[in-house]
Amino acid sequence: MSERVTIDIDNHVATVTLNRPEKKNAVDLKMFDAIAAAAAELAEDNSVRAVVLRGEGSDFCAGIDVSVFSADGIGAMAVDLLEPSRDSGANYFQHAATCWRDLPVPVIAVLHGAVFGAGLQIAMGADLRYASADARLSIMEIRWGLIPDMAISATLPATVAEDRVRELAYTGKVINAGEAAAIGLLTAVVDEPLATATALAHEIAGRSPDAIRAIKKLVSAAWRGRAAEMLRLEAELQAAVMAGDNQKEAARANLEKRPPRFRDPDRDG
Repeated sequence: MSERVTIDIDNHVATVTLNRPEKKNAVDLKMFDAIAAAAAELAEDNSVRAVVLRGEGSDFCAGIDVSVFSADGIGAMAVDLLEPSRDSGANYFQHAATCWRDLPVPVIAVLHGAVFGAGLQIAMGADLRYASADARLSIMEIRWGLIPDMAISATLPATVAEDRVRELAYTGKVINAGEAAAIGLLTAVVDEPLATATALAHEIAGRSPDAIRAIKKLVSAAWRGRAAEMLRLEAELQAAVMAGDNQKEAARANLEKRPPRFRDPDRDG
């Protein structure tokens, strides 16, 4: 894997780090590839039960590297890179955000400093977003005469009101962490976002991985599906969870007042 993204795994929790601090973790084509590779690696690792997504250095991610806009960047490849994948429907750029949403386990983003453009859209692919008070967020593509096109139409509607999205996208304005939390871009502003996210990730990793995966699938579908479909899915997922050994172990551990000993799910779980 490219050194632009690193993975560290500790007790079922994977910490994924955007590792280009000298460029404020700006995303070039090599980093797009590295993000996709990291997500693919985690998707294949059934021992991972939660993911913390962070940026090294002073910023989470300041957006797309300007080199991407040059002839040596996208150039003639632009049309091909915008083509949707047959598997997920996401194109090359959108996948940097949807890959986190599509992981079967929760992803918690840790935000600080600049969270601009591509950086914001990558963060929106996570389940939860904890930020420090110094975080600054922006849908910045309008400054390049572009639209935000890294899956923002799939990630923002469930969290931010339409008029606020329009305001941010039309203007490219930068807002502080407090404003971002108030409109739903952030889960919370905390003093130590990495510590908060890591502690929560380990708490999640201590729960039944079958149930956690089913909850993520259910909630993701509920914000995009119809009520009748959701009720059916809810029942189907609950039946599958209840049939598994991990649900029984969770119940036994509760009754016996001891830490549960869960088994990792099958790859297709």
